Amino acid sequence: MPRRPENIYPRYHAHVYFGPATVEQARALRELAMVELASAASIGRFHEKLVGPHPHWSFQMAFGAESFEQVIGWLETKRAGLDVLVHGETGDDYADHTAHAMWLGNDAPLDLSGFTPKNA
Repeated sequence: MPRRPENIYPRYHAHVYFGPATVEQARALRELAMVELASAASIGRFHEKLVGPHPHWSFQMAFGAESFEQVIGWLETKRAGLDVLVHGETGDDYADHTAHAMWLGNDAPLDLSGFTPKNA
C-alpha cells in the first residue's frame, strides 16, 4: 500500500501522472489548478514525454507546508483517478524520490538511475 501524503517537510512537489488516454483530463486539471490554486502552488510545465525519474507523462506542482492541506485536499478531490507522486523537497533528490515519496492513488516505480544517494 502506497504511503499517503503527510505534512512533514517545509516544501513539496506533486507530480500528476497521465498518459495518452488521460492527457485531456490532465490538461484540464492543470488549467483548473492554475486558477484555483494560484496563491497556493506554482504549476509547472505539461510534459507529454518522460522527464527525469518519472515513468509517465506528468506536470508538477510546487508548494510549501503552509499550503499542504489545501493542495493535497484539492488534488484528492479533483484528480479523478490520476495518480500523483508527492514528495518533500529537501535538496536530496534521491531521498526525495524514495524515502520522502508519498502517493495519491497508485505508486509507480521511478527511474532513480540519475540520482546518487548523498550517503553513498
